[in-house]
Amino acid sequence: MIQRQLFEKLAGYTTPDELKRAGIYPYFRPIQENNDTEIIIQGRKLLMFGSNSYMGLTNHPKVKAAAKRAIDQYGSSCSGSRFLNGTSQLHICLEERLADFVGKEAALVFTTGFQANVGAVASLTGRNGVLILDESDHASIIEGSRLSFSRVLKFAHNDMEDLERVLRSVRDEAIKMIVVDGIFSMEGDICNLPEITELALRYHALVMVDDAHGLGVLGEAGRGTTDHFGLTEQVDIIMGTFSKSLASIGGFIASTKEMINYFKHHSRPLIFSASIPPSAAAAAMAALEILQDEPERQEALWNNTAYMVKMLQELGFDTHTSQSPIVPVYIKDDQLTFQFTRRMFEEGIFVNPVVSPAVRSDASLIRMSIMATHSRRQIDMALSVMEKVDRELHITRVKQI
Repeated sequence: MIQRQLFEKLAGYTTPDELKRAGIYPYFRPIQENNDTEIIIQGRKLLMFGSNSYMGLTNHPKVKAAAKRAIDQYGSSCSGSRFLNGTSQLHICLEERLADFVGKEAALVFTTGFQANVGAVASLTGRNGVLILDESDHASIIEGSRLSFSRVLKFAHNDMEDLERVLRSVRDEAIKMIVVDGIFSMEGDICNLPEITELALRYHALVMVDDAHGLGVLGEAGRGTTDHFGLTEQVDIIMGTFSKSLASIGGFIASTKEMINYFKHHSRPLIFSASIPPSAAAAAMAALEILQDEPERQEALWNNTAYMVKMLQELGFDTHTSQSPIVPVYIKDDQLTFQFTRRMFEEGIFVNPVVSPAVRSDASLIRMSIMATHSRRQIDMALSVMEKVDRELHITRVKQI
């Protein structure tokens, strides 16, 4: 009976096949070549406006050279977890540099950013604790909270009155931790960290910031959201990834030495996963050096972002409250979002659709990601295609009605 129910469930999941038959399936598109702002798919050159490589460092000669040297010295893999045989000297050096960069005593490198969030969120507050999450937090935070055995409460997105309401409902003696994204990955807006830390102090709560999209983008030399607000000391845990601005793969947690020591011995995603390869650690370390040595990259990123947002809004597109290189273009209909993505692809522009259940169907959007290495010509080409596709699908006109 159970087996039959499972088969019926699998057979009933027809959405991908329906999208493929309609010619608008947008996922798992194999990239043949990746040259930063330009890629090749199916033999066609496209402009990339869907990458999280905000600093455009994935093809930087120094990053690639560092990865190659690490392979020559350490091989292709550590073949074990950090807890046992999977820690190289490169991992230790990277952790020291990350801690110094974000202004914390110590750091701990995980295999992915997802695992870093799960490892921190799931292992700290415990059965008698309370996790307080922004409703727009990343999926990895949600998954970590489910594994934590803690009580989980959510507050309306970036709504400080609602956050205070939730904090007031929790008994004083409970371990409480507020967990927020620094830059929210769908909306592109920034958390209200000044008020969050003020409320945390008033109600005796810890604060953790997932800075996956803030690292490299905000703060001096890209030190992130906490540095951007001058609140690094008021935030207890900072999480970051290497797969965005640091041109690699992996994640990390930064905090006090005592907190990091606890995670080393209690975080199951760390203990029971193989470590990132030395080449990935070396690439991230090289990218970190470039962030500090080439501040003009961050300036170029923000100039590109401001121009793109300004021009999209002049064309009538809804970019909502984005304050970052994540620029959402709200379509507000799943089917139209898929169609828009497909037409952009046909016209040579790669963008990412975000539809339900990742967001509500009436909040579906095209997520455009801006890079420091985009040229003005490339941005103008993308804008021209956006305008052309909009004339075909009537996105801005429908929204105005």
